[in-house]
Amino acid sequence: MQITTSARWSAVLGPGLLVAATGVGAGDLVTATLAGSDIGLVVVWAALFGAVLKWTLNEGIARWQLATGSTLLEGWNNQFGVWFSRMFFLYFIIWTFAVGGALVNACGIAGTAFFPIGDPSTSKIVWGIFHSLVGGILVWKGGFKRFERVMVVCVGVMVVSVLITAGVIVWGSLNEVTRGIFLPTTPATRNDWVWFLGVLGGVGGTVTMLSYGYWIREAGRTGQEGLRTSQIDLAVSYGMTGVFGAAMVIIGGQIGGTGQGAQVAVQLSDQLGTALGSQAKWLFLIGFWGAVFSSLLGVWQSAPYLFADFLQQYQGQGACRNASDLRSSQSYQWYLFGLSVVPLVLLWTTVRQAQILYATLGAWFMPLVALSLLVLNNRTVLVGEKFRNGFIINTLLVLTLALFAYLAVMGILD
Repeated sequence: MQITTSARWSAVLGPGLLVAATGVGAGDLVTATLAGSDIGLVVVWAALFGAVLKWTLNEGIARWQLATGSTLLEGWNNQFGVWFSRMFFLYFIIWTFAVGGALVNACGIAGTAFFPIGDPSTSKIVWGIFHSLVGGILVWKGGFKRFERVMVVCVGVMVVSVLITAGVIVWGSLNEVTRGIFLPTTPATRNDWVWFLGVLGGVGGTVTMLSYGYWIREAGRTGQEGLRTSQIDLAVSYGMTGVFGAAMVIIGGQIGGTGQGAQVAVQLSDQLGTALGSQAKWLFLIGFWGAVFSSLLGVWQSAPYLFADFLQQYQGQGACRNASDLRSSQSYQWYLFGLSVVPLVLLWTTVRQAQILYATLGAWFMPLVALSLLVLNNRTVLVGEKFRNGFIINTLLVLTLALFAYLAVMGILD
């Protein structure tokens, strides 16, 4: 009975936990920490609200797929024309290189924090290469179930360590934290707005959201029952992600954060050690490692899905309805190999440069998804009456489109 119950919960929550693990990376940690440090706990609610908006986008992706049997990538190709999907494919290749570089840099810093090898720059390179290759081998040889188990462990490590750290801090500022959640205020200056929007947009990943469609195929979800399961699954996922982001704001707001790039996490761990003792330092570093390595694993496993799916459609073979067939294809295997190796060249750049490239490219993805879901999921002829967006979903999508479009423009201008 225990095994059956465990398997049932894995089937319900598994894909959502993969979303949570993949969507929380070094960039989210850095942004939330610095926002809390710079403007205080007034932006705690932004992390929670950002999770609601990301839930809306991913729910729409699941809604489209479960209504039509096709991924959103297929929907773009069939409804918006081949040119649209090819433009996205070009964007996807560049984004993959950028996010891969940001993740190997972050993993390099996480490894260096535990066990430095030579000078900091060399150590970051060695640990970055190590994490990238180990992640590639785990995805290549481990199969989906083993990948899922490793990711769940990383999520547990990530969430528990950061929440314990934040919980210790909260006891000293409970009233301020409560006001930041239940009495939301808007930023007063332009600089504060930049931080606010950064926290709002930093929760829950970007292009990796498309991977959810392949993960629910692995789980065998179909029809309206599959949509209800996905709504619960994603609520748990983004609830966890929002709380994690809020915890990072609290830690940054009370301990402070300075510096640039993923080095902020290491510097913050030192400050935690000074304020709360060495246990807090190592607990936080373990959580940071869990966040960045699970993100790397999630991208290494999911990005080749998109490449293999696109290539199959481009070659006129039609869409693949079985995610395991995509995983066993040569295009998936070769893209996994390239993803494990090519972005390593960015280890010789600064962490800040790699993260800026990734963040700028990722910001443009949200408005694209929100707009396409407003168009596709409101057409009864495509999705049917039962799967069509309701008023609340449409309202949240319009709000998401406006906020993330503004964030994307601000990112380019900055």
